[in-house]
Amino acid sequence: MRALAVAVAAGVGATLTIAVTPAAAAGTPHIRAGETVPVYSYENAVRESVWVQTTLDNDLDGVPDRVAVDIVRPREAADRRIKVPVVLEASPYYSCCGRGNESELKEYDANGTITKQPLFYDNFFVPRGYAFVAADLAGTGRSTGCMDVGGREEVLSAKAVVDWLNGRGRATYADGTPAVATGWTNGRTGMIGKSWDGSVANGVAATGVEGLETIVPISAISSWYDYQRYNGVLRAEDYPGYLHEVVNGRPEGVCAATLKELDEGSDDATGNYNGYWAERDFRRDAHKVHASVLVAHGLNDTNVTTTQFAEWWDRLNVPKKIWLPQQGHVDPFDIRRAEWVETLHKWFDRWLQGLRNGIEREPQATIETAPGTWVNERTWPAAAARTTKVALGNGNGTTGTLGGRPGSGFRTWTDAPDLSEAAAVANPAGAVPGRVAFLSGPLAQGVRISGTPSVSLRVQVDRPTTELTARLVDYGTATRVNYQARGEGITTLTTESCWGASTTADDACYRDTAENVVTSDHAILARGWQDAAHRVSLRFVTPLQPGRWYTVTVPMQATDQRIAAGHVLGLILQASDNEYSTPQSTGATIRLDLRGSSLQLPLVGRLPAPSATTPSVSTAPSANRSAPQRFQPLLP
Repeated sequence: MRALAVAVAAGVGATLTIAVTPAAAAGTPHIRAGETVPVYSYENAVRESVWVQTTLDNDLDGVPDRVAVDIVRPREAADRRIKVPVVLEASPYYSCCGRGNESELKEYDANGTITKQPLFYDNFFVPRGYAFVAADLAGTGRSTGCMDVGGREEVLSAKAVVDWLNGRGRATYADGTPAVATGWTNGRTGMIGKSWDGSVANGVAATGVEGLETIVPISAISSWYDYQRYNGVLRAEDYPGYLHEVVNGRPEGVCAATLKELDEGSDDATGNYNGYWAERDFRRDAHKVHASVLVAHGLNDTNVTTTQFAEWWDRLNVPKKIWLPQQGHVDPFDIRRAEWVETLHKWFDRWLQGLRNGIEREPQATIETAPGTWVNERTWPAAAARTTKVALGNGNGTTGTLGGRPGSGFRTWTDAPDLSEAAAVANPAGAVPGRVAFLSGPLAQGVRISGTPSVSLRVQVDRPTTELTARLVDYGTATRVNYQARGEGITTLTTESCWGASTTADDACYRDTAENVVTSDHAILARGWQDAAHRVSLRFVTPLQPGRWYTVTVPMQATDQRIAAGHVLGLILQASDNEYSTPQSTGATIRLDLRGSSLQLPLVGRLPAPSATTPSVSTAPSANRSAPQRFQPLLP
């Protein structure tokens, strides 16, 4: 497996140092046969900390805020005056919460020198002629300023590091002496990170900053509004303030003004998209992105939902590549480790080292279609997917149909805020208060949903608003990734594998993982939520008048799923949802006009005509779901 086998063999305490031949030394020692190889000593690497000055002062102390930056770089390259590119991870988690499956934190010696960086990036890439730079976002770790949760301070504090690496900014060492990066780096920077860290990479790329050549956002946010709101539906109360408090590294009271701005700006009372959220919407500036982008996102991520990558991906006009596993909020390093490291190595070699290795000509999408089954495809969504309008039919008067001709009847239900997802999708052929169900006929041939579904509902509501929830369900027995269990689709094992060089303080070895799979009789394919009063615009509320008919579209989460022959596709509609949001239930009664309603599917294949009789579908409660609870805030 190319040079990767050498890295895997390096155990705890090992140092990968390969003698440089005179021929290699005449050129660039860490480049051989079109790829970077581990020739530099990790144990002897330069380890240092600097504080990069930003342009902001949001802790209001009268001096520019400073970002703490910890650096590991190859000493031999610096001695030979070989300038190296940078892998940068900017994170709020280095001191409070840790990174990776094993929640690693930064560690320092008695003199404050970095001895351990989380994750394998420094262990693997520093011997291969890269520097690894880990920045504490403003207001976290050893940085000053105040964390503004996706806002200007957060993004510009990370951008300031890229500027400094390219000779456009100022930094000092702990003793106040100037720190200059241009003596050891060529400024070519790639940002990487999972969750919040990847979100920062998206935000910095959207500034168009010069020197940022590539980003690798993993399970990352592209719009903080869509992370904390679902089309006007409140996900959790005071969510920005909660996130700020979790990662805050400043003394009590220092960031009170910022905390107040987060509370007022996020505007829980209305759920509106306003200037606060626009500042945190990186998609608006996707046209400024010139960095290449390697996206990785779990298709069943219910924390940072799939809209985050799909909306971002659609707007990018740069070289790009995507990995879509079936897990939830999980790093691909813990899903398909060897293949992911190889891909990442090749990606950084191409865009940071400038090696023409052809990765941009490889298939764009790598998708897990079933546990352990992966395919490579030319594009995402699937080139063969076509938006298909699927009619809602009357069926037997209780359970409606999907496909065929539109129905002429109505369905009526009343908001049941305590109705769990498990109860809502169970027994779709029966009557369940608070939900309505529609089923296709059994599939004669398998189909694929690839892209972003939505459902258009013509409704009459007896309140000024209501929340509307839609779920697409695959009814049929299959072995599936168990993303709703602890670990979100992976099980951590007791064995380890090593991915780079090690020191006694920072080894490159991580617990192996295995996919957690389960045989189940149904699976949720996509979910969607919409506040009806935000049907016209997310920027303002437009109340409904009782007795009038309105068309409300409920966008659903992007997905890529295969539905096997013999299975049945279901659409489940309800009002508020107390598991994935903090519902503001109005107790509304909703009347649905079937003729004016439809499901829009990005479909490969065809749904069959509805059955003359309602399909026989049995479901059992998932053994891995607890009783429904009010949504609790998550860390992105």
